[in-house]
Amino acid sequence: MATIVIMPKQGLMMEEGTITSWLKKEGEAVTAGEPLFEMETDKLTITMDAEASGTLLKILHPEGDVVPITQPIAVLGEPGEDVSALVGGDAAPAQAAAPAEAAPAPAAEAPAAPAVERAPGERVFSSPRARLRAEENGVNIAAVPGSGPDGLVIERDVNAYMANKPAVTPLAANIAKAQGVDLSGVTGTGSNGKIKVFDLPGGSPAAAPAAQESPAAVQQSRDTRTEKMSGMRKAISRNMLASKETNAQTNHRIKVDMTAAIALRKQYKDLGIKISYNDIIVRACAKALADMPIVNASVEGDSILYHDYVNVGTAVSVPGGLIVPVIKDADIIGLSGIAARSAELIEKARDGKLTDADYHGGTFTVSSLGMFDLDDFVAIINPPESAILAVGKIAKTPVVVTNEEGEGEDAIVIKSMCALCLSYDHRIIDGAEAAKFLQKVKNYLQNPVLLI
Repeated sequence: MATIVIMPKQGLMMEEGTITSWLKKEGEAVTAGEPLFEMETDKLTITMDAEASGTLLKILHPEGDVVPITQPIAVLGEPGEDVSALVGGDAAPAQAAAPAEAAPAPAAEAPAAPAVERAPGERVFSSPRARLRAEENGVNIAAVPGSGPDGLVIERDVNAYMANKPAVTPLAANIAKAQGVDLSGVTGTGSNGKIKVFDLPGGSPAAAPAAQESPAAVQQSRDTRTEKMSGMRKAISRNMLASKETNAQTNHRIKVDMTAAIALRKQYKDLGIKISYNDIIVRACAKALADMPIVNASVEGDSILYHDYVNVGTAVSVPGGLIVPVIKDADIIGLSGIAARSAELIEKARDGKLTDADYHGGTFTVSSLGMFDLDDFVAIINPPESAILAVGKIAKTPVVVTNEEGEGEDAIVIKSMCALCLSYDHRIIDGAEAAKFLQKVKNYLQNPVLLI
C-alpha cells in the first residue's frame, strides 16, 4: 500500500518549508529511519528521515519548491505500483519507478572530481545552498558536476567535489580561475595544506589585481542573476516589515564606561571561566528588565502582557541571514549560567541544530555588532517583543572628567567606552521609562559587582 510523504511541521510558527535536496531518486529503495530529504524552514535546515519503507515512486515537489506544511511531497510504495490516483492524474509513478534492480546506479549520474566542461560564460544552474557552500570554500561552481534534475548542482555535489580537491582560500580560487591554473598540481602552504595566493605560479600581492582585470573575470562578474529568498530570509523580511508597520518604534542612546566590565571579564578569565562582553551586557539587561517589567512586556491587541520570566534573545549572524536564539530565565541563572547557555546556543545556531524551543519565547533582544567595528547602530524590534538593545564596539575614547569638588580644572582621560541604543515600542514604553532602563543598564555595567 502506498504511503504519502508530507511536508512536516517543525515548530509552532512554521507555515511552509523549502525542499533543498532529495537524498533519494525516484525508483530507489527507501528504509524507514533513513535520510530521505533536506528541508529549510524560516530558521533551520533539517534532514528528514523516512517514516516508512518502500520504493520512492514519485517526487511531487522537486528541489527548490516551497511547500505548505502537511502537503504531499512524495509517494512511497511497492515497485510498479500505480499511484496515479494519489498524485492527481500525473504520469503513473510505475513508469518512472522501474523495479529497484533496473534503477540506474547513483554513481552513474553523479560524476566525481573531474571538472565539467562548460562553455565560457555558460549559466550554471545550482541550488542556493550549493552556491553558499561553494563561496565559503572558494570552489568554482562552474567546475562542479551536477547530479540534480537537469544537471542542477546541489550541496552534496559541492561536498563531493571538495573531497577530491585541495582546500583553497577564496581569493586564491578566484585568481586561479581567472588564470586557468589547475589547483590539483599546486602545493598549499597554509594550515592543513590550504592553497594561498602566494602558492600559485607567480603568486604575489600584485597578481590579484591583474587577475581580476582579465577579460574572463570581467565577463563573469557583469552577469545578472535572480535568486529566490531562502525561508530564513523571507521570515526576516516578514518580521522586520511587520515590526515597522505595527510598532511605534523610537530609540534612545547612551554611552557607557566599560572599564569595570573589562576588569570583571579579566577576573573570570584568570579563574579559567570564559565570559564574553555580550554575556555581561545580557546579564545587565536581564537585571534591568526585572527592575522594569514594562520593558519586558509586550502588546496583544488592546492589552499589555507582563511576563514573569526574562528571556533574552541574542542575535547571531549565520550564512544567509540572522537567527535569535533565546537565553531562558536570564535574570536568575547568573552570569556564568548565561555564558554557558550562550556558547551552547551560538554553536547550535551555526551548526543548524537549534530546535523550535531554542529560538521562541524571547521577551527582549540584544544585538551586538561591535566585532564589525561599528561605533553604534539602530536595531529593529523583534516582534512580539517591545524593545531591543543595539551594542556598538568598545573603543578607547577621550572623556572629560569633571572635578565635582570645584577644585582645579576638569581633566581629559582615556576610557573604554561603548555606545548603546535602545529601540522601543512607544505604544507601551514611554520615553522617560526607556531612559530609566538605559540608566539602569549603564549602572550595572559600570558597577558589575551588582551582576554577580
